[in-house]
Amino acid sequence: MQNPRLFHDIQSKIILSLTALLRRQSSTGLAILLLSATSLIVQAQVTPGTTTGGGTTAPGVIRSGTSPAGPAQPGRGAALPAGVNASSLPPSIQQQINQQGGQLPGRTTPQGTQTPAGTQNRGRTGRTQNAAPGDTAAQAQLNSKEAVEDGYEQARNREREEARRKIFGYSTFNDPAMATTFQPNLNIATPRNYIIGPGDQLNIQLYGYSETDFTQTVSPDGNVYFGQATGIGPVFVSGLTIEQAKSRITSRLAKRYVGLRNTSYGPANTFLELSLGTIRSIRVTVTGEAIRPGTYTLSSLSTAMNAIYQAGGPNELGSFRKVQLIRNNKVLATLDLYDYLLNGTQRNDYRLQDNDNIRFSTYTTRVEITGTVKRNNLFEMLPGETLDRLLFYAGDFASNAYKGLVKVTRLTDRELKVVDVSAPEFKTFVMQDGDVVTVEQLLSRFENQLTIEGAVYRPGQYSLEKNRTLKQLIATAEGLKGDAFTGRVNIVRTREDLALENITVNLAAILAGSEPDINLQREDQIIIPSRFDLAQQATISVMGEVNSPDEFIPYLANMTLNDAIVRVGGLKESAAASLVEVVRRKKDVDPRSASAQIADIQRFNVNRDLSIDTDQNKFVLEPFDQIIVRRSPNYMVQVYANVEGEVIVPGSYAIQRKDQKISDLINLAGGLTPQAYVEGATLIRRVTLSQEEVARLQRSIREGSDAVSTAGRVVVETDTIATNKQESIGINLKKILAKPGSSEDILVQEGDILRVPKVLETIRVEGEVLQPTTVKFRSGQTFQDYISQSGGFTSKSQRRKSFVIYANGSIDRTRKFMFFNIYPRVEPGSQVFVPKKTTTPLTPQQILSSTAGTISSLLSVIGLVIALSRVGN
Repeated sequence: MQNPRLFHDIQSKIILSLTALLRRQSSTGLAILLLSATSLIVQAQVTPGTTTGGGTTAPGVIRSGTSPAGPAQPGRGAALPAGVNASSLPPSIQQQINQQGGQLPGRTTPQGTQTPAGTQNRGRTGRTQNAAPGDTAAQAQLNSKEAVEDGYEQARNREREEARRKIFGYSTFNDPAMATTFQPNLNIATPRNYIIGPGDQLNIQLYGYSETDFTQTVSPDGNVYFGQATGIGPVFVSGLTIEQAKSRITSRLAKRYVGLRNTSYGPANTFLELSLGTIRSIRVTVTGEAIRPGTYTLSSLSTAMNAIYQAGGPNELGSFRKVQLIRNNKVLATLDLYDYLLNGTQRNDYRLQDNDNIRFSTYTTRVEITGTVKRNNLFEMLPGETLDRLLFYAGDFASNAYKGLVKVTRLTDRELKVVDVSAPEFKTFVMQDGDVVTVEQLLSRFENQLTIEGAVYRPGQYSLEKNRTLKQLIATAEGLKGDAFTGRVNIVRTREDLALENITVNLAAILAGSEPDINLQREDQIIIPSRFDLAQQATISVMGEVNSPDEFIPYLANMTLNDAIVRVGGLKESAAASLVEVVRRKKDVDPRSASAQIADIQRFNVNRDLSIDTDQNKFVLEPFDQIIVRRSPNYMVQVYANVEGEVIVPGSYAIQRKDQKISDLINLAGGLTPQAYVEGATLIRRVTLSQEEVARLQRSIREGSDAVSTAGRVVVETDTIATNKQESIGINLKKILAKPGSSEDILVQEGDILRVPKVLETIRVEGEVLQPTTVKFRSGQTFQDYISQSGGFTSKSQRRKSFVIYANGSIDRTRKFMFFNIYPRVEPGSQVFVPKKTTTPLTPQQILSSTAGTISSLLSVIGLVIALSRVGN
């Protein structure tokens, strides 16, 4: 191309012209022409001075497997030619182009070139593979063109299949399973009108005076042969029915078997039966608008319907109403498949003969019906058929269809128009090709509904015809309940503008006849309230020492105090029957009085058997009364304390007196054993923590500041702590036993555990030491000695806060005197614990700065002292 600008102008004009033509005529052929022509123009453009041979590519030439935007992606189609707007293509092609990232649908060949999706590299140029470098432009042109054509072919196939599914009857004939199963039944009696032809096997049976069988196959020239022994020549039977062939064969065999005919010697005494054996095959041709036209080999018993099933029925252009059976170049019969699909009849379903032709003509009129009918399909209409017939084909209206008016969208010579067809016109309105009939639904409302709710015996929906007034409707609902509030009844009415309004009536006056009855309208809603709905639900509560406390007992009229106690299961054994209180709320409290009484409290002495022999037990309750049954102050359940360890009789012992002490518990256990370690005795007590204590302990654990918890003396979960826990109380059992009843001898409580261990001879060293361990106790060794036996302190040891946990649970901490640490004494069974520093170690600069500050402060103090001494002198 010597003039690239001229070439570009021509290219642009061709693209614009073809694009405009494509938009006006949405034709697949035009779309292929547009894309193919554009591809040829773009890929044939070569700039002067460049070549396409030798592996080089001229500007504007697209290599095989590449696109102007860059290398082609594996498995993607050819690039969309330049100048083509994807929005002008059919929707199915647009969807594929979007899914392929702007490329036409295709696939990658082993050599990397693009071929259309679903096709093989067909080699239209004769060298589709292993092309020379100089052929890359031609190869790209071929691939792009094939991708366009095959992409459109796939789109057309999908659109064609979607259109076929809408056609009534398509799924019946196009089911592959039906094509194989809808075959003639070969196990039937020989049809008397069956036409015999070459290849049929005839079974001839003679019985009576003479008996013999002949099995003969009709020869290609139409004869059957009985052999020379019979003396009967060939018998021509082709084209005859079974009855005709039987008559001819009988006539010929009568020469040999005279008993087949009546003679002067007597009536016939030999009889002949003719039946079919092996049935021949015939070839039938299906032409026209069929799904699978062609020539089919069928059984000679096959009918026209068998061939129609084999061919898949009519395609999207074929007619269901005019299927022609052509024999000897004449139309023998015309089949209307709607008779079979709708009525189950098979008129004109003739048995086929060899070389018959079944022709599917194109349809003349096809109408679509949508909406609330039983079948939403495309139906083929015969000339003159009306809308009433179309409704029959569609299975008639659905139950919720609006039957008074049907809308028909019709094509005119210029545009569309809508035709409203009323019910009387259904039988006269003739359908035309392309009509779309729409059947709408009923309105979602009732034409005569009334609703009554509330205090009537049968609330619900009722008809307006039999309940024109309010009194009639209440009578139909079987009257008012006893709790009906008749002084104010509401009628919610829907006005013509669909706005709701409320009408209030005095039903009591209407029922009494002092006011006129109310006429009702469609969609009226009558609400009759109950007196109970207008009042707060009254309850009473029973709390305290009863078997099943309940705070929400429904109030009943005339309910007495004893009745309420019976409702909750009666009194417990611990109940103080003489201290039963009824707290009643006040309704007329003076809001201006600072000392106004806000509740009435009455006390009763209730019989434990809840009898009603006294007036107090007949006290009538009022709504919202609260009954409180106190606990008897003299009632005590058995409680126990445990003794464990080195006592004579360890176990659980009942607490006999309120002032029972530890020394008493030791005496009950029989005293101590010789192995008892008195100094290590511990009292373990169950302690109930308050919510504030639990929160504080959780916070202490999270911050790591509680050394006792860190030492393992308090076992807790990560974020939850039981409100009930056990802790050790340090006691001095030696002093207690030496002086029972002294201040050291504390009172015993329920659940206490007095634990007396054996003589302990070890010390446990834990915490921030080099090697936590357990060592033997030696008299005279100090705190530092045991630290030394565990390797000594670490750099992170917090020496000033070291402490000792003794065997009896008591704790002693380290004290400080001037610059010295005074560590606690260590006894057998003790646990030495060294906490870890929680602060960050000082850097050398911080230590130097702190030392300098300290020295400066000391020098200032010394200077001040010297100055004061001089002033004194």
